[in-house]
Amino acid sequence: MRRHALITAGAKGLGKKVTEEFLNKGYSVTVNYRKDSHAIEEFKDSFSHMNDCLLFIKGDVTQKEDLTRMIDVTMERFGRIDCLINNAGPYIFDRKKLADYTDDEWYQMIEGNLSSVFHLFKKVVPIMRAQQFGRIITYGFQGAESSPGWLHRSAFGAAKVGLVSLTKSISIEEAENGITANMISPGIIVGEMKEATIEESRLIPDSQTPIGRSGTGEDIARMISFICDENSDMITGSVIEVTGGANVIHRFQK
Repeated sequence: MRRHALITAGAKGLGKKVTEEFLNKGYSVTVNYRKDSHAIEEFKDSFSHMNDCLLFIKGDVTQKEDLTRMIDVTMERFGRIDCLINNAGPYIFDRKKLADYTDDEWYQMIEGNLSSVFHLFKKVVPIMRAQQFGRIITYGFQGAESSPGWLHRSAFGAAKVGLVSLTKSISIEEAENGITANMISPGIIVGEMKEATIEESRLIPDSQTPIGRSGTGEDIARMISFICDENSDMITGSVIEVTGGANVIHRFQK
C-alpha cells in the first residue's frame, strides 16, 4: 500500500523539501501551488521518474472552492489521503501595527492561515476516519502555544494562535479514529535556506541562531516525516518548535 500526502504550497520553499521527503519515503504526493508555474515545471523535470506518484493542483488556500476541488481531484486520482500538510500560510512582510491593517489584509491572514485548515480538515476527516489512519500537520511560530503578542505581526499571530487550539482540538476529537494532529513551529528560515539541506547550512555560520547555523527546509521535512510515521501515533496535540534556540518573535523591539 502506497500512502498519500497532500501538501499545500508544496512546490517551493519549505514545502518543496517536505514534498521531496515524502517522495523519497515512497509516498505519492499531491502538490498544491497558487501561481508559480515555473517552480512546478522545475519540480516536474527533477522528478520526471516519479510522475505516476505526483499530482499538481493549482489553487488559492484562501478560497474554499479551491480547497474542496483539491481534495476531490486527489481522491479521483489516488483514492486516499493519509497525510495533510498545511504548509501554505499567507504572510504580510510589511511591518505595521494592527490599526494599519486593511480589512482585506486581515481576512487574508485569517482565511489563509486558519480557515483553510478548517475547510481542508472537513473534507479529509471522513476519508481518514474510513482509513482509520491520518496525520494532520499545521504550522505555527515560536511561542504560539502561550499566545504571545507579536509586534507588527498581529494578524498572522492571531491566526496561528487560534490554529494551536484548533490543532489540539482535532487531536482529541479524532484520536479514536487513528488520526493525529500536530503543529510544527519553524525558526528563522529565509531565502535559499528554505530549500537547503542541513549539510549546506553547516557550511554557513549564523550568528542569529544559537546552535550556529540557520534552520533549513530539511529540518522541517525531517520532523514532519517523523510525526507522520505510523509508529508516531503517541505524538498528537503537540506544538514542536524547530528553531535552533532562536528568539523569533522578539528579534525586533521597536
